[in-house]
Amino acid sequence: MKVLVIGNEEAIVGFSLVGVHGKVANSAIEVNQALDEALATADAGIVLVTQDAAGMIEARMDQLKLRSTVPLVVEIPGPKGIGPDQPTLNEIVLRAIGVKF
Repeated sequence: MKVLVIGNEEAIVGFSLVGVHGKVANSAIEVNQALDEALATADAGIVLVTQDAAGMIEARMDQLKLRSTVPLVVEIPGPKGIGPDQPTLNEIVLRAIGVKF
């Protein structure tokens, strides 16, 4: 199963350095198109969406974060990092797979 990433150019370039493919998305239309493609990919296991991209399609992301199974859609910190009131990436992934601390 593949991991895919959707978001800003810096995130896509960074993830590509470790072999993770992705799609740059700078508008709500581009985010939705990239997400549609990722969800249609047969071997996609996890779709990472940067916080800045997820903010453009907030309602859809909320729904996907709660209901997606395969591929699992996870929001990750954007270029500004995580805020003091936001969970860490580790906490997000643990909650997404059903492990709560």
